[in-house]
Amino acid sequence: MNEFEKKSLTRIGSYSRRKVLSGVAATVAGASFSVVPSQVLGLAGQTAANERINLGVIGIGPRCTYDLTSILKFEDVRCVAIADVQQTRREAGKKLVDTAYGNSDCKLYLDFRELLVRQDIDAVLIATGDRWHAAASILAAEAGKDVYSEKPCGITIRDCQQLSATMDSQNRIFQAGTQRRSVRNFQVAVDLVHSGKLGKLHTMHASVYTPVLDNAWLPAEKQPARDVIDWNMWLGPAPWRPFNQAYVNGKWRGQWDFDSGARLLDWGAHTVDLCQWASQSDHTMPITYEPMESGIHCYYENGVKLVIDFLKDPFGNRDPHYITRLGTCPVRFIGDEGSVETGDNGEIVVSSSKLEKELPEGLERIRGLDVSEHARNFFDSIRSRRPTVANQNVMRRSHIACHAAAIAWILQRKLRLDPDSERFIDDDSANSLISRSPRVWA
Repeated sequence: MNEFEKKSLTRIGSYSRRKVLSGVAATVAGASFSVVPSQVLGLAGQTAANERINLGVIGIGPRCTYDLTSILKFEDVRCVAIADVQQTRREAGKKLVDTAYGNSDCKLYLDFRELLVRQDIDAVLIATGDRWHAAASILAAEAGKDVYSEKPCGITIRDCQQLSATMDSQNRIFQAGTQRRSVRNFQVAVDLVHSGKLGKLHTMHASVYTPVLDNAWLPAEKQPARDVIDWNMWLGPAPWRPFNQAYVNGKWRGQWDFDSGARLLDWGAHTVDLCQWASQSDHTMPITYEPMESGIHCYYENGVKLVIDFLKDPFGNRDPHYITRLGTCPVRFIGDEGSVETGDNGEIVVSSSKLEKELPEGLERIRGLDVSEHARNFFDSIRSRRPTVANQNVMRRSHIACHAAAIAWILQRKLRLDPDSERFIDDDSANSLISRSPRVWA
């Protein structure tokens, strides 16, 4: 048994080891040096442009359904399997896929590790709860799959580091679900910064929910049969606690054990990412993080200021301030010659008539939730083997910036982060929050 097989088996756990071993052995035996699936390879190691990409889905809740509805329209992609720990979601997903294709071919799995050993699957869409994103992505990469992962891609700094490193070492294509990089109004706003039309950039604003820090257990309820809801698998790497249906229905959000960065990454994974892009900082991140009453002030080494603005959580205390007139996930970029702001409603607001003339005519408003172009970029990258617009290294730095800001808020003090080592400077308490100990599950 080689190191690839050992590593895969260790991570995949005790599930049907004979099946896993045969699947991994087949992957290794039939793989090229970069472990690219044979289904999408053409001559001389190039992906054949006329061949279909087979997709597996891991976790199919409301967000995944939205993503998949767009993907099902792609003629060169075929969803062939769905895995979910909830029976109702599995069955709803199969109905969606089979109806789109006019057949009954979509296979269902309770345990996504069974999906990963299938050699006919080239890529996976991962849209589980946050606690599973990094672990499932790593397992998928080690099984030879390219990965589209919904955000937040990791609930700790260490998760993001390990996920990025695994994608690099396994030569996999990765796309973070920060789809606003592929939505036109955000692209236009960033273009204004990059073109110098705002002058020298000095301040950026990224809106996020007001952070929360809660880990109170809900009362224990009778645990359902495994084929109805596999509670152990639902928890995955998260700490054990007794079953309560409310968790499965979404009450896990805001819980430290299940969520990421005190909920700061719910929007921050998008808005901070857009600021990273606008300031051409995909190779780095802010070096200081200082919590304020209404947000967190962050500074890059070049002096550019990032203001992470707190807005009320729409799932808790509904406040009209939480959604601006620009919709959800608004950002603002300010230079010494003007500013631009935009959000999910597609509108672009600039500070002068001069800048208005720089906006494209007939700009169509597309809601920032739209994933079609972002997913298209992922599948095109699978064929070209070129990085996606939100690849693992882009994700790593923008997510770590969010996590660092959240840790500053949790500790309620100014922190300094070394962008190279990705550790806090002279702060053991902050560094202790870089990782969490995962539960041993099987």
